[in-house]
Amino acid sequence: MNRTPLRVGIAGVGVLGTRRKDRIVKHPDLRIVAVCDRTFDGEGTLPDGIRYYRNYKQLLTEELDVLFVCLTNDVAAEVTIAGLEAGLHVFCEKPPGQTVDDIVRVRAHERRHPAAKLMYGFNHRFHESVQEALRLHHSGEFGRVINMRGVYGKAKLATFNQTDWRTKRAIAGGGVLLDQGIHIVDLMSLFGGEFTEVHSFVSNNHWRYDVEDNAYALMRTCDGVVGMLHSSATQWRHRFHLDINLERGSLILGGILSGSKSYGAETLTVIRARPEIDNGEPREETTHYDVDPSLEREIEIFTDAILNDKPIGFGSSADALRTMQLVFKIYHADPVWREQYCIPDPNVVEDP
Repeated sequence: MNRTPLRVGIAGVGVLGTRRKDRIVKHPDLRIVAVCDRTFDGEGTLPDGIRYYRNYKQLLTEELDVLFVCLTNDVAAEVTIAGLEAGLHVFCEKPPGQTVDDIVRVRAHERRHPAAKLMYGFNHRFHESVQEALRLHHSGEFGRVINMRGVYGKAKLATFNQTDWRTKRAIAGGGVLLDQGIHIVDLMSLFGGEFTEVHSFVSNNHWRYDVEDNAYALMRTCDGVVGMLHSSATQWRHRFHLDINLERGSLILGGILSGSKSYGAETLTVIRARPEIDNGEPREETTHYDVDPSLEREIEIFTDAILNDKPIGFGSSADALRTMQLVFKIYHADPVWREQYCIPDPNVVEDP
């Protein structure tokens, strides 16, 4: 068992890095030693005693046990690898990088350091509504999944409290699908399995950046589960919605509690189908959720895995690879987008 408290470094203390920091300081087995961010003017010590630096290489000169990576997509994989090579346990926010190859490279380094724990921050999995939907799905009461319809949309690519790096392909690697839609891609895979057949339309016709502002996908697994997905930066009223239709009912996720508070109330609607009785108007049970414990829950699971040498369940590098592969299957499936931006086929990237 590792000693406590674990010494933590945070690479990147922007919007999400600060949210992580606020939660890490409350965990009894974690102690933040140092942070880095390009916005700092040199290096020094914050009023709370935490050291600060401008870049991650300086950060890694500190004596650390754990590294949290909350940086832009162009350096996320690089810093994750550096953390692993320094002998640290690493938690990296989504996406894992700019490309599928990025996560493949990370996994190669992960295999060289089997004692290190590596977890990725797909926090939507840990929302209470999603956890309850998973519990109901796994209970078997509703039978197998038939199809899913998902929409995740916001009104622009660069949000009110972020810089415009998300609009630049050289930094972001992709637009609204890679940045935000990756969450609903992850959830659809979680409930439906591996989508092997993908058709898509990807466009940047409205905002005219060199990353997508809309992605539409029609997907199917090898056992016939169909998924329909729309990831959008032209959804003027922000929206999160996922219909999961099963043999004996539906699980409907609506709204999501987020930092912006703009996606409406988080709900789970449960429908138990009785077609011989209800004639298409079944009774529904809707639960509203007013607390988002997802960031805390991820940190708890990650810390427990370190202290008790447990495998990473949700959020493993294998999960991250599968999700990134599906994102890039969607990009690659549109022939115009594929040619314009030289999108490689994610199916040919080897993960030895």
